[in-house]
Amino acid sequence: MNQTLDLIDFIAASPSSFHAARVVADRLIDAGFVPQDETAPWDATPGGHVMVRGGAVMAWWVPEDASPDSGFRIIGSHTDSPGFTLKPSPELEKCGWSQAGVEVYGGPVLASWLDRELTFAGRVVLGDGSVRLVSTGPVARVPHLAVHLDRSKELTLDKQTHMQPVIGLAGDGSSSVLDVVASRAGVEKHDIDGFDLITCDTQPGQVFGADVELIAAGRMDNLTSVHASLLALLRAVDSGDAGRDILVLAAFDHEEVGSSTTTGAAGPVLEDVLARTAHALGADAEGLRRMYARSSCVSADAAHSVHPNHAGKHDPDHHPLINGGPVLKINANQRYASTAETAAQWRRACRAAGVPDQTFVGNNSVPCGSTIGPLTATRLGIATVDVGVPLLSMHSARELAGVRDQVWFTDALEAYLINR
Repeated sequence: MNQTLDLIDFIAASPSSFHAARVVADRLIDAGFVPQDETAPWDATPGGHVMVRGGAVMAWWVPEDASPDSGFRIIGSHTDSPGFTLKPSPELEKCGWSQAGVEVYGGPVLASWLDRELTFAGRVVLGDGSVRLVSTGPVARVPHLAVHLDRSKELTLDKQTHMQPVIGLAGDGSSSVLDVVASRAGVEKHDIDGFDLITCDTQPGQVFGADVELIAAGRMDNLTSVHASLLALLRAVDSGDAGRDILVLAAFDHEEVGSSTTTGAAGPVLEDVLARTAHALGADAEGLRRMYARSSCVSADAAHSVHPNHAGKHDPDHHPLINGGPVLKINANQRYASTAETAAQWRRACRAAGVPDQTFVGNNSVPCGSTIGPLTATRLGIATVDVGVPLLSMHSARELAGVRDQVWFTDALEAYLINR
């Protein structure tokens, strides 16, 4: 239960990708990892190192005997979740209401965001170039239309006209959304030159169920993987059994919108870390490629549990179930990066940890999503497997996971990292 409560606290402290990256870095620094400035000479001395780039965080542990003959053992995840970002000119007034103009980020389940108290969270950039993290607390809500005013049988929501949240009543002296952001950030509104702010449900996570075995919270896609990879890395380091490979935590931003950014998996951030670490260890270009050939990556992202009310959406012979163990994801069209060899490697890690495992493959009539796995495998040529904890209500404002799955997933990731 301690790990579950720690996950809930971690999610609460991570209302945006920028917060999540900072929380991971702070916890690693508290454990002895050293911050790396990207503009400074690269540090590959034995021990832990961590770097934050926007909403992404990279960490690497260099063993005492690391050399160009080592490889990299990588756990990749992502810090972002679907929601609604604040538009550049967000201050709206309509019919006596003050509203916030928002743009859809990723693929949120729209109806799940109705009638929830929302915060705007992320970063503001000031006129002097400094950056501050901010979370406004509950200030916004997207109200549902009363049933008396809509007798139709189906709910149809337009992203532009129906999803702009209210923040209060308009009028002389009323606060706009940017007034609230500036106040919470402790700055003047006119000092804000830019911002990256996204909605987040403010309801805390909850453990519930007949046997207290389920977790309900927002952003579990994919903070479940970020949290599990953080704990796995710390435990692997503490075990003293990590071997000579360099252990890497790579938590990217912008997975929900395609990853094609400087902090996304299609961008250069992981390659920068690996190449600069290899170079600092004495590897030339050829040596770096040999290190890649010795390396592997676990792409850790949430998976689909079978839905009891929509079982026909799943492959009839593959029904991953919450609290049945972490899920190996396979797709013939390479939407996931798992191969026979990397799947076998993952199963060995699960056996070493004493963890049950499950397999997801999509229904041929229902296209599946993708992950950072194929991007990492394609960009770097590193053998990759796609895995994650099973969820219900994926991309809802509030998702559902299993207590045991999260513990098992962390154990399996630790077994992957250590020298077994």
